[in-house]
Amino acid sequence: MSVFDEKRTELQRHEFMMGVERGRLAVALDLLTDSLIMVGQHGVYCASTRNPSKPALDLQAVLGGLEGAKALIQSVMEELRVQREAGRAEDPTAG
Repeated sequence: MSVFDEKRTELQRHEFMMGVERGRLAVALDLLTDSLIMVGQHGVYCASTRNPSKPALDLQAVLGGLEGAKALIQSVMEELRVQREAGRAEDPTAG
């Protein structure tokens, strides 16, 4: 089953509120956040043998990748917002 089927309700709600692009990015951001939480919880049980206060190295790499992807999505959403607002400022009929 694809993510479009699994997250149909969330996609429809976010796409309606934010537009297709930003709506899908918002759902992707939610998925990444959920994944970060699950990996973080798993990291509590899989501590590094070198430094027990940190998760295992493989989990640190996964967390870093997820956090990086989340930051990229947030930056795209912000850029889309800025572009949309700039378009409104240029259009005197926009309300």
